Amino acid sequence: MPGVEVCLSPAIFEYHKKNDSVVVVVDVLRATTSICEAFRNGIKSIIPVATESLASDYKNKGFIVAAERNGIPLEFADFGNSPFNFSQNNVKGKVVVFTTTNGTKTIQLASSCLHVLIGSFINYSALCNLLLALDKDVIILCAGWKNRINIEDSVFAGAVVDFLLQSNKFSTICDSAIITQEMWSNNKEHLEKYIHKSAQNQRLKKNNIDDSIPYCLSLNKTDLIPVYKNGEIVLFD
Repeated sequence: MPGVEVCLSPAIFEYHKKNDSVVVVVDVLRATTSICEAFRNGIKSIIPVATESLASDYKNKGFIVAAERNGIPLEFADFGNSPFNFSQNNVKGKVVVFTTTNGTKTIQLASSCLHVLIGSFINYSALCNLLLALDKDVIILCAGWKNRINIEDSVFAGAVVDFLLQSNKFSTICDSAIITQEMWSNNKEHLEKYIHKSAQNQRLKKNNIDDSIPYCLSLNKTDLIPVYKNGEIVLFD
């Protein structure tokens, strides 16, 4: 029986990492939600990059660039990382370079693992069903905030853990999986209220860019699963 673990911060991924595992990267507010939304709206692929300078280099080469730091779009970028930026008008049929404070470098961190899937509430059920079908050990890798643990990624991890354990096809001996499952079980009926306590909610609200939070917490808007492969994010097939 495969197992499920939760890595609460990229800073400790080395203690969880197994190259034959399926990794689910999650950055609920807002990078992985935006990636899933981009594919929902017909994007061709996303090139995630870790640094501002790399994103700027791509911009100078003529690429469309979505880029932010601390939630604020970078000056050279075409747009930031709200899921509302990834509309059909902006992304359909296109390749977009993407850099964010936490999410994009976390995706690259897991690149040597079997599959690196992109998870969010908006593709939750499809993601969980794919994990069941793959029948491999799963590591849910929370992007967090600058290597710190955050509420929103942890509670999403708990939602996935809960699904997998309830299937009776997965097991866990990971305390962080049990902790996050309890976070989800205790708060799933009032999730938006719970997320309002988070530091990231406060950061976004301070900068008047918190309008997408309800959407980021919406379940099952798409059944598409993005995957990081060969330096690009594409659809899992």
